[in-house]
Amino acid sequence: MTMTDPHILILALAGILIVAAAVRFYRHQCLLRDRAYLMREAVRNRDFSFRLPVKGLFFGERAMQQALNDMSLDIKALEARKEVESWQRLTRVLTHEIMNAATPICSISQAYLADPSIKGTPYEEGIIAIHQTGMGMTAFVENYRKLTDLQEAELEEVDLQQTLETLGTLYPDVTWHIRTDGQLRFKADRGMMLQVLSNLAKNACEAGAKDIDIRWDNALLISNNGAPIPPDVAREIFVPFFTTKQTGSGIGLALARLMMHKQGMNLSLAEQPVPGFRTTFVISKLP
Repeated sequence: MTMTDPHILILALAGILIVAAAVRFYRHQCLLRDRAYLMREAVRNRDFSFRLPVKGLFFGERAMQQALNDMSLDIKALEARKEVESWQRLTRVLTHEIMNAATPICSISQAYLADPSIKGTPYEEGIIAIHQTGMGMTAFVENYRKLTDLQEAELEEVDLQQTLETLGTLYPDVTWHIRTDGQLRFKADRGMMLQVLSNLAKNACEAGAKDIDIRWDNALLISNNGAPIPPDVAREIFVPFFTTKQTGSGIGLALARLMMHKQGMNLSLAEQPVPGFRTTFVISKLP
């Protein structure tokens, strides 16, 4: 038997194919192992925004990875809903306790200030300070009661193009780029939706934005070219009472997210902004 024997060539070719298949199988398994590690670490770090590519996977694996990618978005939305509910409960308790303390302080100090024997005495200035502090605390609490006393949404067919045109008249100094083809209609509370979008536009203007882009891509994307939000701030922007503004109340975005939840939708900050912009917010349906 010689080296040119066709049987030897067939066996050699079969051996090469087996080795190649084994190497490819091993590499593919390593790829799946690395994916499992990345997803495990993401969940461990409470980062549910992971979306791994499906290229190079077999059709069954591709379907599973796509399902996991979609599930990560659902988990993130559900986490946001639980966070809103937790803040509502906490705010309800805090406002109740603070009002219980502030109300008698205001009424008693007011009564003392009305007493003629107090006027012109050294006590008057101190009582005025106490009264003003109590009234300021009451006003502070009343602002945050919005998180617990928000009315239910009245859903109706909303023409987004018309809503955005109304919004454009409120902020004429901004260049608006609206890309909804003028045909987007969906169920929402018109007033709440306008208030949420107005809050996002106001924040963008305060960040120095000159252009605001609103487009539809399986969700509503609201982008601006103002100063970007630092990563450490991005993690806190929906937390009630958190603000980086000297005169901010820290309630705007928390209230905006609550309003969207009342309408069966979620408001979140995109991991990556739309190309050409620095910040993108996403309004999407809750699972």
